[in-house]
Amino acid sequence: MSKTIEGVAHIIAVASGKGGVGKSTTAVNLAVALSAAGHKVGLMDADVYGPSVPRMMGLENGSAHSDDGKTIVPALAHGVKVMSMGFLIDENTPIVWRGPMVLSALRQMLFDVKWGPLDVLVIDMPPGTGDTQLSISQTVGLSGAVIVSTPQDIALLDAKKGLNMFRKVNVPILGMVENMSTFICPSCSHETHIFSTGGAEKAAAELDVPFLAAIPLDLAIRQNTDEGKPLVISAPDSKPAATYHKLAENVWDALQEQADKASQPVKIVIE
Repeated sequence: MSKTIEGVAHIIAVASGKGGVGKSTTAVNLAVALSAAGHKVGLMDADVYGPSVPRMMGLENGSAHSDDGKTIVPALAHGVKVMSMGFLIDENTPIVWRGPMVLSALRQMLFDVKWGPLDVLVIDMPPGTGDTQLSISQTVGLSGAVIVSTPQDIALLDAKKGLNMFRKVNVPILGMVENMSTFICPSCSHETHIFSTGGAEKAAAELDVPFLAAIPLDLAIRQNTDEGKPLVISAPDSKPAATYHKLAENVWDALQEQADKASQPVKIVIE
């Protein structure tokens, strides 16, 4: 039976069917954009084996701490509360754990962290459809999932699997995001579809879910992410930043729509 997290209104998963599609970059900029819109936001890095959120948010090991030895005070960056296994280990040290240890760590990050009060907790999921995704979906009440994909067919095939996994465990799909949608040359402004384009939007229509955003392939996104400066903060007037802000607006609207549906009384028809 799923549990709630005290003081957290909405919990969303940012997921992908495979690695390398920019899921964590999307989750980080979504969280910062939601915060910039005035919401109280948390960001949990659920990729225990490959935690990348601390570097992306410009945080160092030890940024999170415990005052009483029982609960954890999350780190704070760019207005967002952050928790990751990356705070507890050296960046170059591999985590060699079996499944039960990973699930125990995830439960601690969910329920032993002082998250509240939050409007939204964004969970950056590991890629794929394995133990972590299933366990989180069944352990905590997710308000919805955001599926990230690149436009090419092989990435979309895996993204659809991820989307259908959430459907099987009754998690609402807030929508799909197409990352690396198009490349605009910084020198001549020529637009090139390196990985094709429009695939995720087409897939969203086929799967009857909202299409949330098409995020361009932009060198500044990579550079600023590596430096721990999410583009929403470091280049707020850029076109990609505007896209992330629109993504945050669409996600928030989808959350409100889901909340409205949940509050409607169930109609019982007696024939």
